[in-house]
Amino acid sequence: MRDLGDTVTLYTDARNVLSGLSTPDARTFRDLLATGPESVLPTTAGPHLTASALVVAPDRERVLLCLHGRVGAWMQMGGHCEPGDATLAAAALREAREESGIDGLLIGPEPIGLDVHPVRCRFGPSVHYDVRYAVLAPEGAEPVCSAESKDLAWFAPDALPSPLADGVVPLIGPALRWAYST
Repeated sequence: MRDLGDTVTLYTDARNVLSGLSTPDARTFRDLLATGPESVLPTTAGPHLTASALVVAPDRERVLLCLHGRVGAWMQMGGHCEPGDATLAAAALREAREESGIDGLLIGPEPIGLDVHPVRCRFGPSVHYDVRYAVLAPEGAEPVCSAESKDLAWFAPDALPSPLADGVVPLIGPALRWAYST
């Protein structure tokens, strides 16, 4: 067995976060975590946790989406958890910063969605168990497209781009509600 190091901290956080959720999908996530700490980091093809964030504009009227280079669809920012991520929220926030180029993001305290989807990630055919958060961009935020994306832009909920990845639309309402309450 490989040295799990800081992975235990992330694993403990993931168990705590998901044990507090009562959605039907949460049980599926808890079942994955029951396989052990290895479930939070991708090391081979197969199921593993990921974390993503839907970034809300400072005006709280738009969301930031990236046109993912490999997937070819507009989606929220996100990806694999990494050894230095102490929490799922930290992983989602790191991904949002890396993919948007925006510093000073504020992340919501609880996930706004869960999604299980098959992918072909860098490890081969896998299943991503994605824990999704809302993030608020600071005033004056200017996104910068990362190497992972073909494009990056703000969109109003009634003017979303195409093709849009499955699972984005259900995140918009909860993300905007959280941002308005912040």
